[in-house]
Amino acid sequence: MSRTTASIAILLALSATAAQAAVLPDPAAAPAQAAPVARRPATAEVRAAYDRADALSRSMFWADQADIDPRDPIAGVKAAQAMRELGQFDQAAETAQGVLLVQPENVEAMLEVGKAHIARGQAFYGIAALEQARNARPGDWQAWSLLGTAYEQVRRPDDARAAWAQALAISPDNPNVLTNMAISAMIQGDAVTAEPLLRRAAAQPGASLKVRLNFAMALGLTGKMGEAEQILRRDLPPEAADANLQWLRNRTGGDGVDQGRTWGSLQGG
Repeated sequence: MSRTTASIAILLALSATAAQAAVLPDPAAAPAQAAPVARRPATAEVRAAYDRADALSRSMFWADQADIDPRDPIAGVKAAQAMRELGQFDQAAETAQGVLLVQPENVEAMLEVGKAHIARGQAFYGIAALEQARNARPGDWQAWSLLGTAYEQVRRPDDARAAWAQALAISPDNPNVLTNMAISAMIQGDAVTAEPLLRRAAAQPGASLKVRLNFAMALGLTGKMGEAEQILRRDLPPEAADANLQWLRNRTGGDGVDQGRTWGSLQGG
């Protein structure tokens, strides 16, 4: 090979090496990846709007807000409340308990813990939280009322009556407290005691549909079917009123009663 030919070969080899180097990425020239955008809690306006939404929408929204900021007690409590309304009692209790890990003095979380355990039929596990809420807010009728329900569920009737009496001393004629007392009596088969309590409860301006339907039940079980029917016809669609009236007639007649039916099923769910 001549010197000229060798020089050309060397130049070609260098050119090929340079071409390969040109296609390799330059780390310094590579575009920087965009940093992940941090999620922020919703605005006060958005939160207020979700407070008016259905339970499923609220549970998803507030769970997401709690995920964004696990130290947000409002989000945790409201997520627990929505879960409880959906019947997700175990998750509600766990979520409310999680708020107390972050903020042990949060009374709303204590109440939600109690409500969730009462709803799941395991009130024993909510009593400590409810007693703590009562001690923190001795003037809060709700803490006393929930304690009464929890005590009743664990078969402490004297403690239950004392708690409800204190709740009524704080909030006289409160329909929720009166209803809790009346339901306790009906569970024991004492509709005669329940009926006047529910009559008082239903007469209050803040009485809910559930209170009125419980009143109708007590009336029917004490033989006042005419008055019970008036309430059911006023508050329920015809088919639901017919079904509930038939349940009451079967119950009071003693024939063909499905003992598995509950107060909730009598109210239409």
